[in-house]
Amino acid sequence: MKRYLIMTASIGSGHIKAAEAIARELRAADAEAIIEVVDFMSRGVSTLHWLLKKIYLLMLAFVPDLYDRCYKFSGGGAIGTLTQDAFALVMYHRMARLIDAFSPDVVICTHPFPEGACSLIKRLSRRRFRLVAVLTDYSLHQIWIYPRVDDYFVAIPAMQQGLIARGFPADAVHVTGIPVDRALLRLPEKRRARELLGLAADAPTVLLMGGGLGLGGIEAMLDELEGIEGRLTLLVIAGRNEDLELAIRARVATSRHALYVWGFTQRATLLMRAADLLVTKPGALTVSEAFALGLPTVLHDPIPGPEEENAVYATQHGASLWVHPGESLAEAVRRLLENPAKQAALSRGARSCARPDAAREIVSMLTDSEDDSNKF
Repeated sequence: MKRYLIMTASIGSGHIKAAEAIARELRAADAEAIIEVVDFMSRGVSTLHWLLKKIYLLMLAFVPDLYDRCYKFSGGGAIGTLTQDAFALVMYHRMARLIDAFSPDVVICTHPFPEGACSLIKRLSRRRFRLVAVLTDYSLHQIWIYPRVDDYFVAIPAMQQGLIARGFPADAVHVTGIPVDRALLRLPEKRRARELLGLAADAPTVLLMGGGLGLGGIEAMLDELEGIEGRLTLLVIAGRNEDLELAIRARVATSRHALYVWGFTQRATLLMRAADLLVTKPGALTVSEAFALGLPTVLHDPIPGPEEENAVYATQHGASLWVHPGESLAEAVRRLLENPAKQAALSRGARSCARPDAAREIVSMLTDSEDDSNKF
């Protein structure tokens, strides 16, 4: 009976979504396996980790380029390695207690913090387990690169090549895509999705998202979209940003468009299916879900660093439009809604990038490999 410990982090929702997708596929593949998904940055796991997360998110609200600074600071060389070692050391003892309590055969990390702590545990102790990293972006960064990782699962071939160039064996680096919930493939068609949501069947429908934290200047976007004369159906997911949700609800009665808002919701993918167009920050999981649905996207305000790289990837592959600072979001949306041929081209580009079976591929490689945890 195999024991799988899946370590993730609630910094945004993407890392958790990837972990949950893998857990679902593991349960389907091995009904007898013992599987635990742990949010490494939750208060229940560590008050220190939780406080670090809260401080980071608070600072991000006041210093928008904070992530960019951290991303570049930790991006390589001696300083990058020192930063990694510091995080791993801070989180070592809590991770070690989790390992001792669960006794996993395999630890799967969808965030680099627990990955680094696990790498250090394998280095400094006699604990033996297979350490797996599932990278949840479309670019490679030093913060994910640790010794004693037995398998890397990455989104695109360029990331595989980067890891091999850094000395990882080719047979330990697998290009699978980013894990998404395969339930995306079972969603109803667009008209039925709108019916289920109580939306107008034929109105141009635009979904606005800012990730699980409700970031991305959604109120400013709504101000711009009010300038579009034709009546739209606007769907907004505010995530866990309660202030944003309340502010948008206050707009419903006065908007020229049919405006709907949700907080954190399990219906996000149904809302994506109902939309003609998604306007969003380029978080990797959101982009990957849009790829799987063939949903055209308009990307804006990426957090400097990996989100910019995600936007580059999506636009280079003809799956998205990227509205840069100084450009009109409303104009981009209007032109796209008036151009069905362009929408269809973006949809084809998205589908060409889609890897909806990523989680299943990862699980297949893990469960089909030799059952010999001692080699790790």
